[in-house]
Amino acid sequence: RVITEYPWSNMFAYNMFLRPTDSELSAFTPEWHVLCAPGFEADPAMDGTKDSNFSIINFAEKTILVGGSAYTGEIKKGIFSVLNYILPEYDNVLAMHCSANIGHQGDTALFFGLSGTGKTTLSADPNRALIGDDEHGWTASGVFNFEGGCYAKVIDLSEEKEPEIFNAIKPGAILENIVFKDNNKEVDYADGSITQNTRVSYPIHHINNIAEPSMGGIPKNIFFLTYDAFGVLPPISRLSVPQAMYHFISGFTSKVAGTEAGVTEPQTAFSACYGAPFLPLHPFKYSKMLGEKIEESGARVWLVNTGLSGGVYGVGKRMSLPYTRSLISQALDGSLDRGEFMIDEFFEMEIPMAAGEVPANILNPINTWTSKEEYAKTANRLIKAFESNFEQFQTACSDEICAAAPRVK
Repeated sequence: RVITEYPWSNMFAYNMFLRPTDSELSAFTPEWHVLCAPGFEADPAMDGTKDSNFSIINFAEKTILVGGSAYTGEIKKGIFSVLNYILPEYDNVLAMHCSANIGHQGDTALFFGLSGTGKTTLSADPNRALIGDDEHGWTASGVFNFEGGCYAKVIDLSEEKEPEIFNAIKPGAILENIVFKDNNKEVDYADGSITQNTRVSYPIHHINNIAEPSMGGIPKNIFFLTYDAFGVLPPISRLSVPQAMYHFISGFTSKVAGTEAGVTEPQTAFSACYGAPFLPLHPFKYSKMLGEKIEESGARVWLVNTGLSGGVYGVGKRMSLPYTRSLISQALDGSLDRGEFMIDEFFEMEIPMAAGEVPANILNPINTWTSKEEYAKTANRLIKAFESNFEQFQTACSDEICAAAPRVK
């Protein structure tokens, strides 16, 4: 049960959580309560909080308190954190921060990725039905959506680039942190003056092409999406199971200038299992479960760079979205998997040697740099960042995961 101070926060909960029928509501007894009061601020000296805003989960009382912040995402992420403890511990279900869709042949795909990597964009495919865009569980029989809605970023949104999301913004959707043009009711999606984290919440039925019910079978393909601002990762690469477990526990992407306060040059960003703030258990628990499920299912795992090619931020160019979509489509239909691969010299992942209409010269990132020496230096810099981040997990991880880590060349 969600109790809110503001009506629009309550509407957010209606959009994002599964909506029970009238008959289900008549017999409903809440197990958990979420209390959301943006107007109530804590006194850190008295309450022991870090700041005046807070999000607190009490597993004993089965209560989530959100105060001092009107960011509605705290409501759903609180429940997601709860599920990340309960489902793996008691039900042997892997809770995942990912989007999912399903093809006409019933083939399910998962898309993991941090904010800005294209998780929502790439899973909203006109040729595949959307299962969900953010939170899912993987059981012995398949994948199911935890939610009843989508929570998409809208910075620089346009109908041309992302028609499914753009057309989902209609009565019933909630826009958050946005700015209007010239004080009228037309949204300026390019305006990030409040924050780059502009959002829209809408019920999943605002998307035309959805899976009903929001479920799919055992995944056949898994995509790890990363925005590599250093321009050294391939546009797509195939991972072994140990490599998949390593990259899952690493959860790499980049922060770039202009997207976050204080960021003036590219920075590495790691978030374990692509959702570190929501993990009550050690990341190895989730990585081990994922590895076991990959081995049982035979799913293919792909690392997709939606970031830069040909150089670091300021020099390289953003990976073409049509090329990225084509590479993912080729992975989904199996044609990429049937082709020939080479081993990446630095990260030791498998790179396809050809990929349909995608130019072959961009598949190996070193070929897109004017200086091979600068590429090697930058690749080693990123590998060192991977090594530094992984130190916190190394003692708890298996030997096979540790052996799958890239090494400085």
